[in-house]
Amino acid sequence: MAIRRTIIVLLIFYALLTVYPIISLAFGMTPMGILTPITTLVGFAFALLHAGQRLGWERALRLLALVFGISLLFESVGVATGLIYGPYHYTDKLGPLFLGLVPYLIPVAWFMMSYPSFVIADWLVPTNWKRWQRLLTVAAVGGMVMTAWDLIMDPIMVYNSHWIWEVNGVYHGIPLQNYSGWWLTVFTTYAIYMLLSGKAQRSTEAGFDRLAVLSYLITAMGLILALLVGGAGELGLIGIFAMLPWVAAGWLRMAQAAEKATEGLNLP
Repeated sequence: MAIRRTIIVLLIFYALLTVYPIISLAFGMTPMGILTPITTLVGFAFALLHAGQRLGWERALRLLALVFGISLLFESVGVATGLIYGPYHYTDKLGPLFLGLVPYLIPVAWFMMSYPSFVIADWLVPTNWKRWQRLLTVAAVGGMVMTAWDLIMDPIMVYNSHWIWEVNGVYHGIPLQNYSGWWLTVFTTYAIYMLLSGKAQRSTEAGFDRLAVLSYLITAMGLILALLVGGAGELGLIGIFAMLPWVAAGWLRMAQAAEKATEGLNLP
């Protein structure tokens, strides 16, 4: 129970850190740059502890290793060659770079959002499907849930010079290839994870899994409100329609499961 209380505390702390930049922007102040890595690390800690409780530590660490390894590999290849996401490079604003290519903070951020995206996808895809059908569908849906975040995150990070695109893409200066690359990265990660993990049972703790959905919602609302307050209403609206439907769908599916469980307990 102590770990679960810690998870809730971390989620609250993550929410407070997410709210601070919005308040700063509302009062015409520039948010402190140090908040980006701190917020990311707190979100990462929440995701890892939640995964450990939900999946068991062996599977949680396997997912962590795959997210770190695949995201760092794909990003490094992407920066070095322009393949996968399109031609771009990182600045030093996110800290030291792995092989001079990718900040070490990047795979941390990938796990921070990959995990709640996986939880949502896992709930949305029926458990009675054939193994390969479910594996590919969860990986595909999870890729869409995760990529929805980048639709609004990437333009913000480019505006703040965390990374620079070397082409003038059609979406706020970003090439559409970036988003197919994001989907491919996540799809590959989830598919390999589920393949290695066998036919694992999905969690039946809808209430506990709602915490992961809340972390996705906090991230979404933090970006959306910051954009609306900062005068980037178009991107804010994109965030509403890209991210919030996944929150609603996951939450509804968990509510239905919780209701069925309650009805089962009330049977004579």
